[in-house]
This record gives sequence, structure tokens and C-alpha cells, in this order.
Amino acid sequence: MPDALKHVAIVGGGYAGMAAAVTLAEHGVAVTVYEASPTLGGRARRVEINGVALDNGLHILIGAYRETLRLIEQVHPSPADAPPPLLRLPLDWYQHQHLHLRAPALPAPLHLLTALLTAKGANWSERWAAIRMMRALRRANFHLPQDTTVSALLETYAQGPVFTQHLWIPLCVSALNTPSEKASAQLFLNVLRDSLNADRAGSDLLIARVDLSALFPEPAANYVRARGGEVLTGCRVTAVDPVAEGFQIMAGGTTRTFSHVVCALPPHQVAAFLARISALSEVMEMVQALEYQPITSVYLQFDGDVRLPSPMTGLSGGVAHWLFDRAAICGQRGLIGAVISAEGPHQELTQDALAERVHAELASHFGPLPQLKWQRVIAEKRATFSAAPGLRRPAQKTSLANFWLAGDYTASVYPATLEAAVRSGITCAHGILGRSAAL
Repeated sequence: MPDALKHVAIVGGGYAGMAAAVTLAEHGVAVTVYEASPTLGGRARRVEINGVALDNGLHILIGAYRETLRLIEQVHPSPADAPPPLLRLPLDWYQHQHLHLRAPALPAPLHLLTALLTAKGANWSERWAAIRMMRALRRANFHLPQDTTVSALLETYAQGPVFTQHLWIPLCVSALNTPSEKASAQLFLNVLRDSLNADRAGSDLLIARVDLSALFPEPAANYVRARGGEVLTGCRVTAVDPVAEGFQIMAGGTTRTFSHVVCALPPHQVAAFLARISALSEVMEMVQALEYQPITSVYLQFDGDVRLPSPMTGLSGGVAHWLFDRAAICGQRGLIGAVISAEGPHQELTQDALAERVHAELASHFGPLPQLKWQRVIAEKRATFSAAPGLRRPAQKTSLANFWLAGDYTASVYPATLEAAVRSGITCAHGILGRSAAL
């Protein structure tokens, strides 16, 4: 079918759906994006609290997430006098009072080897054990003959307690949003391969200076509209039915026909969406078998300056995993964001009790604090799938002609990250365009 005759419906305006929309619009294909929420971004979107733009989940990017970074640059207007939307930091792993690892400006893999050798807080035995593990994994091209858990992998390579508790496990939980005793070692190694083991920039940390909707989905919508496409927010799809001409979609009381459909809904909504399409029963089984992990964000707004040692500071031994200095990142004075990845004892606390616990941990580490003006906890209970070893994930191309799946839960070398979501959307778009995409 010539591109001029294609009209693609994209159901879901998160990072996956908008990546597909931008890629198709770039090549002249008509697209209509349906998003049930009034705000684009899905599980990585803006929320406003007391007039302050925040995110429903605190996310960071790494330099290895090249497709996400490429699309952000593609859709973002860049006035000469405006700061870039992302704060880029060379790898500076700071676990307060436990471990400090900084990568120097050297080519890979020397930057990582030097960082491990000079890590503060670990003895020589632990440093050499970490280097031996990375060298062995590099020789194996970061491939395991059989998947196992991250905890088992670290035991196999005899990692010491400091690096285990303050580098590898926090890195695993941050990247896979799954406890190390449940997390896939192969997915973890894929992240290590493309970040710590890749070129120097691959290990950089990138933190959004703007909210996550403004970072990509909203400028992506402007990009699509400027090329003749539609992005409909607050518009829920209530039915999709295969017909001779393609697919009929009902939304907002109106039925329209499309040549192709990209389902870019979160996985816990996919099964209900596909219930009327019997040809996709195998996909439904895989999606229904997924288990989920939460991400909890705690925001503390103080009446005065609160500055951390680094824009992103790690904590160990309490409930908070990472603290974000929002003043240093995006000029939000007196605001601290804390993220708690994956499941844990914190889920047994009420939201007020959890915020008070994070407040107490902040004070115990960094001393007296100004008066607290307000606090807010945002819990995404099904933020990601649980990245277990050997997990089956559906392909983007389905057995139903011209029906595609996009989302971080679909087949990927990465866990449920923004990069996995973006790559899935690009793969769908390239498939519709009749192009191969090795992502």
C-alpha cells in the first residue's frame, strides 16, 4: 500500500506511541493518535501540584539510550539562548557515605576501569573483583548461556559487599525496576554492555530539566500536527474491530476506519483492548502472564534552600533510593524529589508516613532543614513489568495483518525503560513503512 493511502491509528500517547507517530509523520504517513488522558506521556507524564510541574515518576536517561535522545532532539525547538532540555552529567555514582565512583574523561573502557580502580569507599580486593567481572563479561560479549538472577550473577563473580550493595544492586533496581533476587541477569548485562562498557558518552546520566510530557510527547505532538497528523487528548478508544478496509475504531462516539493500528497502551490495559480480537489470543496470554513492579516518587517542598552534594544523590539503608535536587536540575527552589524503585517494605506505609520517613532520612543525612511547606507521594503501582529471567515478551508485529504493538513490555534487549518504549514505536513505524529496523 503506498504511504499516501495509509492512515494509521495510534492508541496511546506515551513515549512508545509518540515515537511511532513522529517516525510515520516524518515519512509522510497520515497518523491519528488517541490518548485517553488530557496529558500526553503515559507512565512518564507531567502532574501539577500546587502550581508546580512535576512528574508522576522520576526518570533518568543514560547516554546509551540513543533513539530516545535522537527523537527528543528531532522534535525539540532549540532557540540559541535556551538551555537544553536535558542536563547531561558524566558518570558520577554517589551513594552518600558509602561509595563514590566517578568516570574520568578517557575513552572506553579506560573510563570505567579507572572509575572502578579509584572508587572511594571500596577496598582494593573489591575493586579488582569488579574489574575482573567486567573483563570476563566483555570477553563473553555480555551474553549468558542461560539467564539467571542478578543476585546469582554477582555471587558467581564474587562481588564484595560494598560494590554489591552500593553499585550493582542499586544499578539493577534503577535500570530494571526489579529486586536483584528476581531480576534477569541478561537484561542487566544488556544495559551494562551499552552503557558502562560502550563509548564514553554511553555512561553519561541525563536528567530532564523540564517535565516528562514537555521533554518529548508534547513537542512530538506539535511535530505530528505540523505534518498534517492528529493528536487527540482526552479521547478514549472504546472499540477496535477488524474490517475489510483495515480497522474500525470507535472513540468519543465517532467511528473511523484506518489502514493500520498501533496499540501503544500500557500492558495492564492491553488485554481488555484486545478482548474482541480472537486472532491475538497468544499475545493476550503473554500480557496476562506479566507481573508488575511499582515506582514511588516522594516530593518535599521546603520553605528555603535545600542543596544536595550532587544533582542526583543515592541513599542506602533506608526507604529512599535516590534524591534529586530540583533546584540544581531545573530551578525549583527548595524542592527535593525522592524515588523508590520496585517493591519493598515502603509499600506497607501510608503516603503520609512514607513522606515523613523520607523527610527524616533527608534530615539525618544532611542536617537541619527549612520548614516543610508541603509533601506529596505519587505511586505508580504498575509502573513496569517485573523483569524476571527468561520472560516472554510479545513481538511488535502481530499475527493480525497491519496490527502492531508498541510499549516497553514488548520484545526488546532492554528492560521496561523509556528507550525500550521508544524503540518499540520506531519498530512499528518502520514495519508499516516496509522498512527493516534493527533496534
